[in-house]
Amino acid sequence: MEKIEEQFANLHIVKCSLGTKEPTYLLGIDTSKTVQAGKENLVAVLCSNGSIRIYGKERLNVLREFSGYPGLLNGVRFANSCDSVYSACTDGTVKCWDARVAREKPVQLFKGYPSNIFISFDINCNDHIICAGTEKVDDDALLVFWDARMNSQNLSTTKDPLGAYSETHSDDVTQVRFHPSNPNMVVSGSSDGLVNVFDINIDNEEDALVTTCNSISSVSCIGWSGKGYKQIYCMTHDEGFYWWDLNHLDTDEPVTRLNIQDVREVVNMKEDALDYLIGGLYHEKTDTLHVIGGTNKGRIHLMNCSMSGLTHVTSLQGGHAATVRSFCWNVQDDSLLTGGEDAQLLLWKPGAIEKTFTKKESMKIASSVHQRVRVHSNDSYKRRKKQ
Repeated sequence: MEKIEEQFANLHIVKCSLGTKEPTYLLGIDTSKTVQAGKENLVAVLCSNGSIRIYGKERLNVLREFSGYPGLLNGVRFANSCDSVYSACTDGTVKCWDARVAREKPVQLFKGYPSNIFISFDINCNDHIICAGTEKVDDDALLVFWDARMNSQNLSTTKDPLGAYSETHSDDVTQVRFHPSNPNMVVSGSSDGLVNVFDINIDNEEDALVTTCNSISSVSCIGWSGKGYKQIYCMTHDEGFYWWDLNHLDTDEPVTRLNIQDVREVVNMKEDALDYLIGGLYHEKTDTLHVIGGTNKGRIHLMNCSMSGLTHVTSLQGGHAATVRSFCWNVQDDSLLTGGEDAQLLLWKPGAIEKTFTKKESMKIASSVHQRVRVHSNDSYKRRKKQ
């Protein structure tokens, strides 16, 4: 079996998205999970103007665009069983569109509580439950839950919450991720530095909280890894990396597998640079966790993750001209989609003939947009002390 580092090193650009009327940063990418005969796979991209663009995967042509106006959309996720696409909105809703239909109005609208501003969300593996995280308003930072299923008895397109967790985070809930195969397990990350694991099958919030891990800094990315997905990795806005093993919760073994306060200071990049982290990539077949990072000039780095640290393996270059903000790896065909601050969506495939094209320069975007996109710090800032 070819290792992922070999697959990654063998990637070449086969397609670059065509320019749009309004160039934007590309902040998040997801691909449709369903395969339909005669229908092209879809790609959904979160843009810095607060909208979601739907592309055809092979040609990277824009098919349609959905907006949360006057609110801004945060996060993008396809359902697991159909071509519905979801996003959380600062107007206090989670919206769902049919990605194959050019209809501006969402097909479903999940309403939050008064004053909710949603900045993160996810849908569980059986498409039954949605969970969204809020900005802190007054003293409240919530995880809000809905039943995502369509009810033949109740055809209303608007849904009220099932309930909320309100006691476990003290600041903005920046990340929510359901377990890949257990629909009841969800992990949340916050600006308060806490990463909380819940079993939502248990009735009340206090009992549902399985464990709390502490990154001591604002959480920018979380994900599941390991056999049975019983490990959690976390990245912070000041480029920290943390890795915990839930198998050790009831043993004397340490739960923490790795704790790096600033990856840029410890990873040996030889002659290259590492300016920021983008996300994690767990390869189920080889049971290996990898970390994706990059440079401000658009190079993309793959790092192997082990208990002894992060090791730089290989890099992709010649595609982006500015900071890369998002990626999506396809396990079926080992292809990679990347998006960034040069407004380009690139499709990379292994062993393909490389297409040549002119790099776009980094874009300048309005200061109001800067406030909502992820900011990478150049220097480590003071970290919160453990409570």
